[in-house]
Amino acid sequence: MKHNFTVRQSALDGVETVLAVARHKSFRKAATELGVSPSAVSQAVRTLEARVGAALFLRTTRSVGLTEAGERFLLRAKPAFEELVAASQAARDLGQKPAGLLRITAPRAAVPILLEPLIASFCRTYPQVELEIAASEQLVDLAAAGFDAGIRMGELIAPDMVALRLSPPLRFLVVGSPDYLRNQKRPERIADLSGHACLRMRRSNGAIAPWSFLQGNKAVEAMVSGPFIASDFAVLLGAAVRGTGLAQVPEPIAAAAIKGGKLVPLLESFAAMTPGMFLYYPRHPQMPPKLRAFIDHVKRYSQVRGAKRRS
Repeated sequence: MKHNFTVRQSALDGVETVLAVARHKSFRKAATELGVSPSAVSQAVRTLEARVGAALFLRTTRSVGLTEAGERFLLRAKPAFEELVAASQAARDLGQKPAGLLRITAPRAAVPILLEPLIASFCRTYPQVELEIAASEQLVDLAAAGFDAGIRMGELIAPDMVALRLSPPLRFLVVGSPDYLRNQKRPERIADLSGHACLRMRRSNGAIAPWSFLQGNKAVEAMVSGPFIASDFAVLLGAAVRGTGLAQVPEPIAAAAIKGGKLVPLLESFAAMTPGMFLYYPRHPQMPPKLRAFIDHVKRYSQVRGAKRRS
């Protein structure tokens, strides 16, 4: 059986031919296996022998045998070549069907809202794919950090990435617990926040994020202050529920706590809008099947979820 394995102008040139001759102890039979002429086999062997600097075969009109140099070459080259062929096949398999490790980076708060409903069904559908979710607010270079894709707010995604919508545009809400508001006057205007304990987010670049609002048609940023800083929305939300202060978080993250009466939305008429959450990934001339499978699964899930919302 002929192996489709070629490395141009390298130490591997002629190795497959030498192994075939050694296996059959015949130049003619090796030529038949490889699908080339006997003269081409002879030339490939001579070229490799010249490069190695030693004769590898003893040739007579009746038989072909290995020299001592040929025996040593075969001992080392055969397992190495077989391993290279196996490596080539393994890579080819990953390029043809959904399999292997699929790594996705996502904000912690997005995992229970966007990913948990998807994870179980995806893993059942594609059991040969190992799905790893790295939950972090850190904005990473996907390729450098070894991720296949990421999930982030639309405004945080680089323009050279392909983005697939996971959520509709959403509001950023200011929320506070009933316990906190029992002792504080509810803010009615953006300027009223100066008298409140405001819980803040530290971005991955080290800067503390201002709070964003929409006043009429104008975007407004407010520099607030307070007793607590965190690096992800889930921690801020928990602190707000415990009455530490007010927090500004994406509406879906706070929805359950608001519905349960643990948090109260504030300044809703000034709520800023964001493009929403997106799955993003680099452009691929040949997209890995495992990533294509995940993208298609997300699209199917989004269609089903949208149909349920409309019904």
